Amino acid sequence: MFLRILDRLEEIIISTLIATATLVIFVAVVQRFAVGVPFLYPYFYDFNLTWAQELCIYMFIWMAKFGAAYGVRTGIHVGVDVLVNQLNPVWRKKVTLFALLCGALFTGIVGTMGLKFVVELFPTQQTSPDLEIPSWIVYLCIPLGSYLMCFRFLQVAWAYFWTGELPHHDPSHVEGVDPDAMAHVEEASR
Repeated sequence: MFLRILDRLEEIIISTLIATATLVIFVAVVQRFAVGVPFLYPYFYDFNLTWAQELCIYMFIWMAKFGAAYGVRTGIHVGVDVLVNQLNPVWRKKVTLFALLCGALFTGIVGTMGLKFVVELFPTQQTSPDLEIPSWIVYLCIPLGSYLMCFRFLQVAWAYFWTGELPHHDPSHVEGVDPDAMAHVEEASR
C-alpha cells in the first residue's frame, strides 16, 4: 500500500511540475510578445512575470531529481550493459547487484551531503533573487530526490536478488492501451 502511494505521488509530482512549468513559460512568452501588439498592450502591460524563468528553472530541477528516481523504478534510466550481458548468469547477477548497490550508496551519500547543506542553509535566511523564497526550499530537492533514488535502487536490488528480474521499459507500451485489441483494430481496418 505504501509503495503504491509513493509511486503515485512520485508520478503526480513529476507531471504537475512539468505541466505547470510549461504553462508558466507559455504565459510568460505570450505576455512578452503581446506587449508589442498595440491593442493588447493595455491588458498585458501590468503583468510582471520577471520571476517566471527562475520558477521554471527550479521546477525543472525538482522534476529532474524525482524523474531520476522514477527512471530507476521503471527501468528507463540509461544503462550500459553490453559487457554485463556477455557474462555467465551467475556473474551477471553479482555484477548487476553490485552496480545497483553502488547506485544506492552514491545517491545516499549525495542525499546526506545535500541534507547537510540544507540544514546549514536554513538559518541563513537567504532567499532566491526573483521569487524571494527561502533558498533552503529550493535546495531541498537534493536530499529528497537523492534519498528517493537511493530507495528506488535498493527496491530494484531487492527485487532483482529474489526474482532475477530488472524493471524494463517497453517504449511501444502505452498505459491503458491493449496491444492485442489494437492489432484487431488494425486488421479490421484493412
